[in-house]
Amino acid sequence: MLKLYDYFRSSASFRVRIALNLKGLDYQAIPIHLLNNGGEQFSDAYQKINPQCLVPALQEGNTILTQSLAIIEYLEDCHPSPALFTDNPYTNALIRSFALTIAADIHPLNNLRVIKYLTSEFNISDEQKTRWYHHWMAKGFSALEKQLNTQQLSGLYCFGNQPTLADIFLIPQMYNARRFALDLNPYPALVNIDKNCQKLAAFTDAFPVETAT
Repeated sequence: MLKLYDYFRSSASFRVRIALNLKGLDYQAIPIHLLNNGGEQFSDAYQKINPQCLVPALQEGNTILTQSLAIIEYLEDCHPSPALFTDNPYTNALIRSFALTIAADIHPLNNLRVIKYLTSEFNISDEQKTRWYHHWMAKGFSALEKQLNTQQLSGLYCFGNQPTLADIFLIPQMYNARRFALDLNPYPALVNIDKNCQKLAAFTDAFPVETAT
């Protein structure tokens, strides 16, 4: 069985959980708590699994993969149905571009380790931390909203009427935006897609369980 080294609030882990659910794949979740005991990701045991000390990591037999995008593309290659891409190469490039706007431009700036560094090294206040988070989230969401409106390829989801990689990356970021009280009124297209995705069990079953320890 697949093993997913997971933290319930990790956006990257959230993406992989959605992908596994959409593919109908059974997996064993192995929690790696990023805060307990100074961060379980720094343990000697976990560093052997992922030397970056990050989640997620996916283990299949003796093989281990890290980085959510690489993991999801691997799942797509091994389990191509239902597809997370289309038959159109250009549309697929747009899907990857959308996902990477989140994975490379929004998420890293608001990642737990970045926020902790800003707090510990520069002694920023909670108000400053929220302003930082909102600034980068809003810039990214504004670009994504314009992209969807300009390309006019959306249906129920970001690129048509079937969920794709783009939706898998969007929904965890929308969850984070609500968690940190970002005003989502300027992004009606993103909000509508988020609403549609949350009608699917593959997405809702992947949501963080707030009572987790």
